Amino acid sequence: MIQTLTETGSTNADLAARLSAGEYLPEGDWLVADRQVDGRGRQGRQWLDGQGNFMGSTVVHLRDGDPPAQTLALATAIALHQIVSQYLPHNLKAMLKWPNDILVDGAKLAGILLERVADSLIIGVGVNLKSAPDLPDRLAIALSQLGDVPDRHDFATKLADQFDIELDRWRSYGLAPIIARWLNAAHSLGTPLDVQTQDETRLNGTFAGLESDGSLQLRLADGTTTAIHAGEVLLAGNRD
Repeated sequence: MIQTLTETGSTNADLAARLSAGEYLPEGDWLVADRQVDGRGRQGRQWLDGQGNFMGSTVVHLRDGDPPAQTLALATAIALHQIVSQYLPHNLKAMLKWPNDILVDGAKLAGILLERVADSLIIGVGVNLKSAPDLPDRLAIALSQLGDVPDRHDFATKLADQFDIELDRWRSYGLAPIIARWLNAAHSLGTPLDVQTQDETRLNGTFAGLESDGSLQLRLADGTTTAIHAGEVLLAGNRD
């Protein structure tokens, strides 16, 4: 089921409040807003509202034996990549950037936000269908700049269906095939990256793949490789 709100603060916050109040939210249901006035992105950033864009959230109830919860970002990105790619002209490809972004031609098209409430994980997705925000630190792009604007409801339905498929694969087959498919849709090995870790350390290196737990491998100038479990990652030279 896809529930649509005309306006809300944040679809993630709405689902978090409902879970915290003891409401059971079925997996596979999505809450989608025409407008968010208090949306959030990663690291506390404002998740900019854009009329006609996709802003929606869903819930996964974590089970014993599931892969690590944070790796649902990889599965969600694969689902989103599958759907977004259907709307791109043949000469352009969507590209995944760790941990939660989808880029087209180096510009951000979509992002993913994970938030945990007890044993449930809320997955928020924002996609620039009609308009792209003017971001201070990176380029952004909308599908409308590349072709026809997708119908928001059709986009939501396709994404919900594809996410269900990827969630089942994540649970049934584990991380190895998810990581392989994610890498196939990501920027190439050796891509220069700028990384800011959670403790504000700045690192420069090149992309060396993903660890078996989904963390990023960054190859440093001295030839050593370090694992990045959380942080801000930009393609080097892609700050604007």
